[in-house]
Amino acid sequence: MTSIDSSQLDQMLATLKKWLDHDVRPSVLELEHADEYPFEMVEQMREFGLFGATIPVEYGGLGLTASAYAAVVALIAETWMSLTGVLNSHLMMAHLTCRFGTDEQRQEFLPALASGDLRGGLALTEADCGTDLQAIRTAARRQLDGHYRISGTKTWITNAKYGNSLAVLVKTDPAAEPRHTGMSMFLVKKNDGYAADRKLGKMGYRGVDTAEVVFDDVLVSSNQLLGGVEGQGFVQTAGGLELGRINVAARGLGVATAAFTAALRYSSMRHSMGKPIGSHQAIALKLADMACRVACSKALVRDAAEAFDAGRRCDLEAGMAKLVATEAALENATEAMRIHGAYGYSTEEHVERYYRDAPLLCIGEGTNEIQRIVIAKRLMTSLETS
Repeated sequence: MTSIDSSQLDQMLATLKKWLDHDVRPSVLELEHADEYPFEMVEQMREFGLFGATIPVEYGGLGLTASAYAAVVALIAETWMSLTGVLNSHLMMAHLTCRFGTDEQRQEFLPALASGDLRGGLALTEADCGTDLQAIRTAARRQLDGHYRISGTKTWITNAKYGNSLAVLVKTDPAAEPRHTGMSMFLVKKNDGYAADRKLGKMGYRGVDTAEVVFDDVLVSSNQLLGGVEGQGFVQTAGGLELGRINVAARGLGVATAAFTAALRYSSMRHSMGKPIGSHQAIALKLADMACRVACSKALVRDAAEAFDAGRRCDLEAGMAKLVATEAALENATEAMRIHGAYGYSTEEHVERYYRDAPLLCIGEGTNEIQRIVIAKRLMTSLETS
């Protein structure tokens, strides 16, 4: 994977910043309140090459490192977090294909994902299982001719309605013990026959499509089994979630930064008792804490991305970054609303949107409670082996 140097990254971020300020921010509130899919913005992201952000250059992508990609995600999330969701789910499917796919699967899927002709997602969650993925019920039954029929329902799937492909986690052997050995991943295109018509309403994270996906005896080829071997789905999913958690951490950093920036600016403009409210100790203490949360989040996202880029196991670093940055987003969004008072509660401003968007980050890609458990287990393991 080819990395870009710091000057090229700065130039890329500057170009994106101009686009975000000129073409995105003026329309965010209208689209977000209407929960309307941002077709034009998504097309512009395709033109920027962002659908191929982390896909290797040899397959038509930009070949960005996780560090560079995290910087892109954080910048976009400062303006509208929903756009980063479109990219994350898509690039997680691409990452799984690149890392675990056969040569034929890479050749078929990666160029189309890089160009945006295929817009992908990751179908894991079901109504009765989110954290406990081993409890999924969606099954792929092998046929006599070697094909598979997939049956089941996935929910809360990003890019399901307006995308056209999914990496789908299924049970190929429901009776397997331990359970994870009976799980497999398939690369499925919408024209294979799945339906994603039911859009799910959300408190925040609007605009981006989140839908229920129904597989009703969908026939797929054995060539669509990721890696070509059954029983690897759980391991493949765990590998893909590392990049996903870095993405969500970068989103948290973006929202935390946006909330802090808005609070700092308002605190210098709004006067009370003859001076800016930021000069009052009660507000000053909040601003200091908000700035520290942003700085800590930035450092942890950087550490996780660098570990990923180095090819090291990084579930500890990714979990820490995801936990701290998303909690920072929630806390900064709450404090920004309180600092803004009535203006923070108004739907005519962006602050209340940060307040509604942030909670998702503490839930998505593994709840923060799960992150704490993962972190603690890794710490205990490292102590035992030292």
